[in-house]
Amino acid sequence: MTPSALSHIKVLDLSRVLAGPWCAQILGDLGADVIKVENPDGGDDTRGWGPPFVTDAEGGQGDAAYYLCANRNKRSIAVDISRPEGQAIIRDLAARSDVVIENFKAGGLKKYGLDYDSLKAVKPDLIYCSVTGFGQTGPRAAEPGYDFLIQAMGGLMSVTGEDQPMKVGVPIVDLFTGVYAAGAIMAALIARDRGLGGQHIDMALFDVQTAMLANQACNYLVGGRAPGRMGNRHPNIVPYQDFPTADGRIAVAVGADRQFRRFAEVLGHPEWADDSLYARNADRVANREGLCALIEPAMVRRPTTWWETALKAAGIPCGPIRGVDDVFADPQAVERGLSQRAERADGSAAALVASPMRLAATPPSARRAPPVFGEHTHDVLRKELGLRDNEIDALMASGTVAGM
Repeated sequence: MTPSALSHIKVLDLSRVLAGPWCAQILGDLGADVIKVENPDGGDDTRGWGPPFVTDAEGGQGDAAYYLCANRNKRSIAVDISRPEGQAIIRDLAARSDVVIENFKAGGLKKYGLDYDSLKAVKPDLIYCSVTGFGQTGPRAAEPGYDFLIQAMGGLMSVTGEDQPMKVGVPIVDLFTGVYAAGAIMAALIARDRGLGGQHIDMALFDVQTAMLANQACNYLVGGRAPGRMGNRHPNIVPYQDFPTADGRIAVAVGADRQFRRFAEVLGHPEWADDSLYARNADRVANREGLCALIEPAMVRRPTTWWETALKAAGIPCGPIRGVDDVFADPQAVERGLSQRAERADGSAAALVASPMRLAATPPSARRAPPVFGEHTHDVLRKELGLRDNEIDALMASGTVAGM
């Protein structure tokens, strides 16, 4: 078998919904053994966030597609952490883990003895990653955090949309937080392996959202002026937006003055590149409206495919505005294997998007389909903790654990 970069790492995933599970899935894709802990009363909320839902072997409703997107390469166990017996199970698993991920409210696990300080006592070199809306400190630390609220409160919606504030079409703050958290965890693992011990990682959606503002944030910090909504236009580059064509619209990304010269030539107006109003990017930004008023009537005369062919031949980055269905039909997506299919324990088939990480020596893999609720409870309790069948049956009967 192809070696995996994190095959020696065990992750205990106490998180649910998206940011934490997305982080854990990244680690699982890279080979980590991820145990997903769910509430016995139905499990991760996203199992019901549909439609659409997959269909199980009996033709019944299975898990929602939303759940599938963030939970491959995991083993699912259902444990009631409000019970002392359930807390003992989590502590025992943490003692055998390298990483714990949780996204309870700040301080929410302390009453169960499952906070960082408590688990550090049983595993001194543990990497413990907390994901919350606003972090472990500050006046908002106790407030819950949801992607939409953070997009609103964190400034993203103020620079997205045209006539009114608009959220991004995917929960991008949750996703970015998961990616940042995975990077932080891997850095902490390297530090641990260098003899620096374990540590607590404090990830906040609000912090990540602020960092994600990137050039928009720096524009404000340097220029002192808060950016506003610009639709599909770029605050620092012109032309970098979509334009109407004879049969639709096309996105154009002209990022350099030499590209603009070629762009002007394709449009039949080479003189634009020598005009002092448009010759340099800074000039084009200052005179954006005048230039766009010239570009639009020139481009609307021909169809999208004509412009795509002509502009690409001139080395101008461009492309049509597509739907998700068109993306997966693209030969590039097919060649790169961006869609996958995995059979699940309940007979349902999970359609998944492949990991985008391409490592030559230790590539990610989809070893496990997103687990059915409590699919691995028996297996984990027996193999990881050494419990006997009668002990597991007793835990099942008491409601402390649940599973298939």
